[in-house]
Amino acid sequence: MAVQSGANVSTGTDDAHIDAPQLQLFVMGLFFIFGGITSLNDVIIPKLKELFTLNYTQAMLVQFCFFTAYAVIGIPGARLVKRIGYMRGAVAGLATMMIGCLLFIPASQTATYGLFLFALFVLASGVVIVQVVSNPLISLLGKPDTAHSRLTFAQAFNSLGTTVFPFVGSILILGGLATVTADQLSGVELDAYRTAESQAIVNGYLGIAAALAVVAAVVWMFRNALKGEKHEASEGLAGLDLLKRPRFGFGALCIFLYVGAEVSIGSLIVNYLMQSHVMGLEEQAAGKLIGLYWAGAMVGRFIGSGLLRMVSPGKLLAIVAVAAIVLILISTQTIGAISGYSLLAIGLANAIMFPTIFTLACEKLGARAADGSGIINVAIVGGAVVPLLTGIIADLTSSLAIALILPMLCYAIIALFGIYARRPA
Repeated sequence: MAVQSGANVSTGTDDAHIDAPQLQLFVMGLFFIFGGITSLNDVIIPKLKELFTLNYTQAMLVQFCFFTAYAVIGIPGARLVKRIGYMRGAVAGLATMMIGCLLFIPASQTATYGLFLFALFVLASGVVIVQVVSNPLISLLGKPDTAHSRLTFAQAFNSLGTTVFPFVGSILILGGLATVTADQLSGVELDAYRTAESQAIVNGYLGIAAALAVVAAVVWMFRNALKGEKHEASEGLAGLDLLKRPRFGFGALCIFLYVGAEVSIGSLIVNYLMQSHVMGLEEQAAGKLIGLYWAGAMVGRFIGSGLLRMVSPGKLLAIVAVAAIVLILISTQTIGAISGYSLLAIGLANAIMFPTIFTLACEKLGARAADGSGIINVAIVGGAVVPLLTGIIADLTSSLAIALILPMLCYAIIALFGIYARRPA
């Protein structure tokens, strides 16, 4: 099957690329948007945990519902993009994200945790479609031999969004003026409290919805920018045959583990830093520091985009995965500021992981790039599974430090993939 959406694009060979620098700004903007929206989960988790008096397992359902969308929508999203093209696919994703934001209104008005989770699933479904577009498109925006560096640079804009959104979100959403907490109320008073306090969440996402509408309208104006766009038909069941390739299969597993580890740590940052033996911060102050975690990833990606032109991507991936393990050990074995800031520094170690794993796994896919991106997006469901398991461990052991052993194991396997994939496909 080939989709004609408009010239100068061909995904029919392994070394195909698009000479269209003007499209890079558009793609960078998409990375900024979906990165920022995803990182807001780290802010609303402690908020919803307090409002609905949740344990860690229940609170991690936020990430479970958000990242489950990658498993459900990843392959259909790839099919949609192949049918309507990259630019129209981006519009479809942005529109779906906007609908998800608007669903926070009934969730707040009814003070229902389940509706918040559904709204997050719909929002994430749009993010998945946008990501299916963005990852292969940025790989095509230049020569194949610089794809690792280019995707890492684009991911830096993703990290810019994850740095800005949590800081602003913590101001708007956390640290309200309420003098009581949900566990002190019941009945009608509790419902009224939840509705009032969750309005801050609604206001934030309504602003995002308005911005998404503007971006979608602009992208629609350039819906025919990519002419001659072609996509090869899937082999087998929606491209799952690609998992038979050892390099791609191992890489997809590592995407699952990486996203799971990154999300688990980000989700626990506020509660971790609030612990008396760590930094003993108030909720809003701890929320603002989430930005440091993601800022580390942003800085690391700018640095990494240069290092990846000089160092084997696989070797560099193994080095930073080991660094993440060391930082977790330092954080869990120390107290005070050292414990807190070593956890936040894991963001720097995370910096090159996703783009490097993605490009290492997808080398030589050629016209199967959209299929590969779809499968990789399904693997992002690790962001649903690993954090939920981490939350269960935290509840069973009453220790966030012990729960961090699971992300540490994820990084160990990623280090092995880096060694395995250190040579070109």
